This record gives sequence, C-alpha cells and structure tokens, in this order.
Amino acid sequence: MKPTVTLTAAVASLTTVASGALAEDADLAKQLSNPVASLISVPFQFNYDGGYGPFDGQKSVLNIQPVIPISINDDWNVISRTILPVVWQDDIAGESGSQFGLGDVLQSFFFSPKQPTAGGLIWGAGPAFLFPTATEPLLGGEKFGLGPTVVLLKQDHGFTYGALANHIWSVAGDSDRDDISSTFLQPFVSYTTPDAWTFTLNTESTYDWKGDEWSVPINLSVAKLVKFGKQPVSFQLGARYWAAAPDNGPEGWGVRAGVTLLFPE
Repeated sequence: MKPTVTLTAAVASLTTVASGALAEDADLAKQLSNPVASLISVPFQFNYDGGYGPFDGQKSVLNIQPVIPISINDDWNVISRTILPVVWQDDIAGESGSQFGLGDVLQSFFFSPKQPTAGGLIWGAGPAFLFPTATEPLLGGEKFGLGPTVVLLKQDHGFTYGALANHIWSVAGDSDRDDISSTFLQPFVSYTTPDAWTFTLNTESTYDWKGDEWSVPINLSVAKLVKFGKQPVSFQLGARYWAAAPDNGPEGWGVRAGVTLLFPE
C-alpha cells in the first residue's frame, strides 16, 4: 500500500504546484491590466494604421513603454510610465514622403496608494510631461508640454474596469508650430481568465482643442502570459477601428501587437 500512497501524494503535490503556478500567472496577467500596479514591466507595443489623407498614407509605431514603481513610504508608490515612440510613416500629410525616427516622449508620474480604498478602488494622479524628442519635424510637435494625469479602476472576479486621462498644454518650443491643448481619455475593461488569458476592450480617444477634432480608435485585443524559464512574458494581438479621426487622419481598421517583459519582485 505504501507505493500507492506515495504515488497518490506525489500526484497531489504536482497538481497543487501546477495550480499555484497558474494562479501566479493569472495574477501577473491581472496586474498588467492595472496601470499603477507595483510591477516593473517593459511593453513593446506595435501599431499599424492606414488611410491617411488623399494619398492613402500609412504609419507604423513601435511604442516602448517601461513602467517602474518607486516606493516612497509604507503607504504610497510613484509609478513612472514612459511612452517612447519609434515611428515609420509615408505620405501622412499629402505627398510628404517617408520619415523614420523617434517621436515625442510622454512621461507620466502617478502618485498611488499601495492599497485599494475600502470600496476596492485603485487610483493614481500626478503630472505628465511631453518632451520634443522627435528626430524629424513631421514626427512630432516640436513643443514642450505638461499637464495633469489621473487613473481610476477597480478589479473584481477577473474583471478590470476604469479609465485613464490626461491633458497636455504646450508651454515652450518652436513658435512657428501650432500650440498644443490636447485631452486624452482611455476608458477600458478587461477580463483575465484563470489560465492567464486577458481580453481587453478600450478606446484611446484624443480631443484636440486647437483644431476642434476628435481621434477615437476602438481597440479589441487578446493577450496570453507565458513563462520562459522564470521569465514571464505577455504576448498581445488585436485590431482597432477608427470611429472618428481628423480630416487627414487614419481610416478603417488598424492592427496592434505587443510583447511585454515582466519583472516581479
């Protein structure tokens, strides 16, 4: 009887370990849906859109978006979120030819409590800065900007729902370029399964107060968290539809794909 008992115990132990690993993966995937999670991550997000202007221009953007939480005391974190775009585009402003290089960098800092509120709300707020790092005039606004940013969300039974917003005003830069006054709104909802699949629906709407124009892409994506050895990696694939865009903006459908490296403590 002892070998049978030993084998049964071994199977039970392996099942427990596997269940624990799945739960850990699902928890990491769920943290990725939280913009102010206390988790170091480095997403590489690729976007492709077409239909710009009369010459059917196209644009590809690789956003490198490191997220670094910084503990400032027992109760508060500062979450550093950076968006560094690497852009290739062709004829997006009429017969404007092709450009390749860096776009303008957006740097945000969220002061966020380490624990949710009594009602389960997770939030963060702080400043956002726009740096004129574009390597070509058509890749950026050539303006330095700043403004407030805020995020509010709740996570419950695998669901994450909330919104992130910011507003940027230009305060310095090339006087020959248009001033910037832009509001960004990102309502989102996602669901993470027990085996670390995440399904996300959001919009990344921008309102240009100077041009009185909306840009509204609706994004639907699916992501899966896996591990290579001990290194967790999330793979994402999705599509988006431009519900509204400026007169010379993108039209129809676009593509999104991404890889995120995670570095849990």
